[in-house]
Formats: sequence, structure tokens, C-alpha cells
Amino acid sequence: MFAILRKLENHKQPLLGPNIKALKFWGLLLPNNNFKKAFYLFMHFSVIIFTATEYVDVWFVKNDMGLLLTNLKITMLATVSVCKVTTFIAWQKYWKQIISYVVTADLNQRNTAVMKKLKMIQKVTKYCRKITYSYWFLMCTTVVIVMFQPILKYFSSATYRDNVKSGNDTYLQVVSSWVPFNKNTIPGYLVASIYQTYAAIYGGGWITSFDTNAIVIMCFFKLELELLRIDCREIFGAEKIVIKDEDIKRRLMDCHKRHVELVKFARLFDSCLSPIMLLYMFVCSVMLCVTAYQITIETNTMQKFLMTEYLIFGVAQLFIYCWHSNDVYYASESLMCGPYESVWYSKSVKHRQDLLLLTGQFKKTVVFSAGPFTKLTVTTFITILKGAYSYYTLLSQSQMK
Repeated sequence: MFAILRKLENHKQPLLGPNIKALKFWGLLLPNNNFKKAFYLFMHFSVIIFTATEYVDVWFVKNDMGLLLTNLKITMLATVSVCKVTTFIAWQKYWKQIISYVVTADLNQRNTAVMKKLKMIQKVTKYCRKITYSYWFLMCTTVVIVMFQPILKYFSSATYRDNVKSGNDTYLQVVSSWVPFNKNTIPGYLVASIYQTYAAIYGGGWITSFDTNAIVIMCFFKLELELLRIDCREIFGAEKIVIKDEDIKRRLMDCHKRHVELVKFARLFDSCLSPIMLLYMFVCSVMLCVTAYQITIETNTMQKFLMTEYLIFGVAQLFIYCWHSNDVYYASESLMCGPYESVWYSKSVKHRQDLLLLTGQFKKTVVFSAGPFTKLTVTTFITILKGAYSYYTLLSQSQMK
């Protein structure tokens, strides 16, 4: 396993290496070869069509509350995945600009950093690997559970097994979707299951490659802000160390230029991610509510376990985004302390005026959002959990009546 993970590394892309390879493997970063590009576009289109069939199936299961809720949570999550891929491909040039900036800025820091900053960079890189691989593992676990859920239910529930054999119940699908043939026969069910399994695997690949790439980029922005604060602290050197005016001017200009670029690409990143996060927050509220309700009404222990894992995955997805966005926001807020931590008080009026201009630039806060309505922070995450619980309470009470 470690040998495979080492192959994902790229010395030219030390921070984003595995994430970029995942984006290319799942076809989000389209290749230059026309045949390969057409192949990936066909794969994307086939899964988008599958998502449309999930909506069609809602009509046919609308009278069965259990099937309707299961279909609803899977369909809405698939819709978010489709939106992620569609926007990533539509805004491909902007994502490439963001990735190129992150790779270039990261390499510059690694090549010029002193030991203290290099340790910070290595620590963040290690953390990004843990987040990426843990997220991949969680998604793989979820996809495997979705794929094998019908088999597990068949062998773990004697009642369900007897009902299927007697014709009083239908086969549990991998993912509820409509097909233009009878999927309650063995051949029809097998064909439908193969298509559904393919869509589940490919959709899981979409989510992991997109989400981990976005999360690692957030980690980079936080790291860059922290490194920038350290550099601002050292603009004038120490009290007993005299630095030439030319060097001070160069350091001031470098800090200003880095922050201008950081704000520019952070805003570009937010413009690409914000619409997705707005939809994602709404979907997560519904998905968490529905899954929590299903856990309370489910009697089969195995099914409860599978639903609990799905709930954990849904909460983890949203929490990871909010947590890292929150980190970036507070790192941006604390950046203002950097210039004032320097020995500015021992310098000339001209240097103090230049430093004041730099602090004016630092007032531009880096913060990510979910549409035009809210910032992507831990506070927002808690609000969503409260909303999901309110929906759950309402749904439970309505079913009791």
C-alpha cells in the first residue's frame, strides 16, 4: 500500500501531487489527447444520465416513504457530484490557474524557506496527505457499503429474504434508479445493478478527487498566510541587526506582491467553489435529516450500522470544508499582527509609512463562502446541524401522526 502511495508523489508538485493525479485519473482534469478527452466526456455523460434516471425513479416510488427517502438522499448527493464535475470542466481554465499558482508558490517557498518555515511546510504537507488518504478511505468504505448493501440485507434479514422469494417484496437496488426494463427479474436486476455499481464507483471518484483537491488548496492558503506573517515580522530584521534600505524595500514589496496574488487566487477559488457549497449545504441538511430518521425507524442491526456509516460520511464531508475554511479565515485575520510584530518602532518615518501601506493591503480578508448568503465557517456548520435536527424532528412528528 505504501509503495502505491509513494507512486502518487510528484517532486514537481510536492503539495498537490496525489490530488492532481486523482483529478486526472477520474477525468476532471481533461487530457490533451482528443481520444482520451472524448472517452472521459462520455464517462461523465453516462453518469449524468444515470443521475437523471434517479429523478425519474422518484415518481415510481413516491408512495413508499422508505424507498422515497433512500432515493432522495442518494439522488441529491449525486446531483452535487454532477454539479462539481460540470463546473470543474466548464471552469477548467480557472481551476488550472489556481492549481498552477498553488504549485508555483509552494515550490518557491520550499526552495527559499529557512529551517523553521520548512518544518511548517513539511508538517502541512504531511497533514494534507493524512486528510487526502483518510477521505479516500472513507469514500471507498461508503461506496463498498452502498454496493454490497443489497447482498448484506438479503443474508442478514430472514424476513426480507422470505418476502423476496414469495414475491411480496422487490430486490433492494444498489442505487435506486429507473431503467427501461423490468428490474424485478434476475436478468433485469443484474443489468441494473451493474450500471448502478459503475455509477456509484465513478461518482465516488468524482467526490474524492474534487473534495480533497479543494481541501488541500485551503490548507495551502492557510499556510501561505502564516508564512507571510512570519516574513512580515522579519521585514526590518532584529533591533541589533542593521538591514539596508534596499533590502527592507525589497521585503516590503515581496510581502505586498505575495498577498495581492494570494487574495486574487483565493477569490478566484471561492468563485469556483461557492456555488457548489451553497447547493451542498442544502443537500447535506436534507441528507442528514433523512439518514437520521431512517436510523431511528430501521429494525435491522446491520442496516442501522450501514446507515450510521453513511451519516458519518455526510457529516465529515461538510465538517472538513467548514473547518479548513474557518482556519483560513482566522489566519487571514491574524495576518495583520505580522507587521506590528516587527521592530517598526526603531525605524524611520518613511519605513513606517511603507509599513502602513502594507497593513492597508492586509485588510483584505480571505474568506470562503457558500453563495452570497453565508461564510464557510464552523459556526455555519453548527447552524446546518441545528437545521437538519429541526427537519428530522418535523419529519418524525409528521410520520407519528
